[in-house]
Amino acid sequence: MEPIGIFYGSTYGMTAKAAEKIKKAFRQAKVDVYDLKTVSTEDMKKYKNLIFGTSAWGIGEMQDDWENFIDNLNDLDFSNRKVALFGLGDQKEYPESFVDGLGTLYCRLPDKSCVVGETPTDGYDFYFSLAVKNDKFVGLVLDEHNQKSLTGERISKWVAKLKKEFV
Repeated sequence: MEPIGIFYGSTYGMTAKAAEKIKKAFRQAKVDVYDLKTVSTEDMKKYKNLIFGTSAWGIGEMQDDWENFIDNLNDLDFSNRKVALFGLGDQKEYPESFVDGLGTLYCRLPDKSCVVGETPTDGYDFYFSLAVKNDKFVGLVLDEHNQKSLTGERISKWVAKLKKEFV
């Protein structure tokens, strides 16, 4: 498998911890983790396999570092890349906008044809999410506030799926 670059935005550290758990789940694969505060698109160009992670803020907003960085993705050629997405949210506190930051990140990607790693919405309790397309989440969804005990299993299943979908 080609090396993987994980790029995340994290304010309070939960998304950073999730990125590290995802890296660990890949075991033998070469995976590098980057905080968006310290990267450029040149860092992303090193990878054919990319994972982008964000938390949700407000109603439908991405984490601030993504909001500041997202337009830089227009400088990246996605034609030979695969992109997987993960997002954190709180389905009990924000059931009407659950993981909307992930949905906004997906919507703002300049090329959606390269996105892999969708996951089922089963096992979550929410009213609405911008991260749902065709009755599935556009990526891995984690709720560290209400379903922390499911995080390890969800990451493990998602990484197994990505190992088949990444080039």
